[in-house]
Amino acid sequence: MNQVNKTEMKAEIVDAIKGQLANASFVVLTDFKGSTVAQLNSLRRNFEKNGVQFRVVKNTLARKAIAGTEHEPLGSLFKGNIGVLSASEDPQRMAKLLKETLKDNEKLIVRAGYFDGGVIDAKGVLAVADLPSREQLLTTLLRTIQEGPRQIVSVLQAPARDLLYLLQNYASKLEEKGGA
Repeated sequence: MNQVNKTEMKAEIVDAIKGQLANASFVVLTDFKGSTVAQLNSLRRNFEKNGVQFRVVKNTLARKAIAGTEHEPLGSLFKGNIGVLSASEDPQRMAKLLKETLKDNEKLIVRAGYFDGGVIDAKGVLAVADLPSREQLLTTLLRTIQEGPRQIVSVLQAPARDLLYLLQNYASKLEEKGGA
């Protein structure tokens, strides 16, 4: 293989890593030392069927791919055997899947992650799994939005309701006096 082909292949790999991370809202760097190729392929298939990309990367190429991007702070963490997990849509779902995978695979170790604009440690990566899901957050937001108008309606109805109770009490007192 000549030097031009190697350079083109490296450029393609760098572009592929850039593409993987460009839309990723959550990135996790893992160490897979001691894992077999079959285990890594099984991990990759399991992650990919759940919408998570898993790629074993060459550290120098990964550093080139993230240079000048928001993920650049991860550059110093690309040492040793690195597998990159990324999800563009549901970070919490990816974190839960990773947490479950770690229970069954002691060779996979979380090194660090990138979430919400910053680098997080391994504990932070696993803490993302405990965050409420997008649906739960939307439900909470909807309830919060609905609560304001509901309270306003309650306040507006209170004088009429109080007047009605007062008139009903007065009517029952009149009936008691008339019946006594």
